[in-house]
Amino acid sequence: MPQVELSSGTIAYEDTGGDGPVLVFLHGVLMDHTVWRKVVPDLRGTYRCVLPTLPLGSHRTPMRPDADLSLRGQALLVGEFLDRLDLREVTLVLNDWGGAQVLLSEGRTARIARLALVACEAFDNYPPGRPGRSLVRAASIPGGLALLMHLLRLRPVRRAPNGWGAMTERPIPDAITDAWFRPARTDPGVRRDLAKYLTSTPPRRQLLQWSEQMRAFEGPVLVAWATRDRLMPREHGPRLAELFPRGRLAEIEGSRTLVPEDRPDELVRLLHDFLHTTTTGTHDSPVVSGHEKAPGHGE
Repeated sequence: MPQVELSSGTIAYEDTGGDGPVLVFLHGVLMDHTVWRKVVPDLRGTYRCVLPTLPLGSHRTPMRPDADLSLRGQALLVGEFLDRLDLREVTLVLNDWGGAQVLLSEGRTARIARLALVACEAFDNYPPGRPGRSLVRAASIPGGLALLMHLLRLRPVRRAPNGWGAMTERPIPDAITDAWFRPARTDPGVRRDLAKYLTSTPPRRQLLQWSEQMRAFEGPVLVAWATRDRLMPREHGPRLAELFPRGRLAEIEGSRTLVPEDRPDELVRLLHDFLHTTTTGTHDSPVVSGHEKAPGHGE
């Protein structure tokens, strides 16, 4: 994988290349770019797909000891990544982790043309649900993360309904989750980075203030929300779509949080439609001006 050196350390990324519009895909905690493995093949060629592995616990190279890996720090790292690769008119695609929305709150949107928020953290839902709170508790206890990562070697633990099992309709292949969990299990530096992020969640008032500041973003926003999600409240979907002047809502049936895992076909369709029917000027085409509900299985 190619790498880029940023102020906080080295970031590895995948890049399909090409001259098409740029899509930058971001992943969640204790995951990497492979969460998009079922989506990117149907987009590459038409679009340039760029997939960084952020320092959220599945990265292979620890960050510098003094790196700011807080929620805001991670968002600014995404912005720095866009700058260093000189990516322009980017469609930023988020799933699970919602931290990059802070770039909008900070006004760091010169390189961001569109935003696709796919069943991700929003408003004050940081960390999300019982799995998120469990991670924070583990990170707050000396040796807690090391123990948790050891336990995640066991299939019943990783598929428990109050953990990663809550994120998909069907179990994620063991080879994928093994690769996600291995860095934090085997490298103390990666665990240190993960703990820094998990124990730095801002207070609720700050999170809601950041959310309110996102109203200033004038680009098109797709909010793709999973109807069976156990971590991201269903009401956050329409609430997010209404927050943005050019927001549109699509509800996805038959999926939990990891839509790229459960419904990659529907997500690809939505992204294609979103990119084809929106402009990055001051006006959308009529099809984008309201909210839509996407069909699910059998519709």
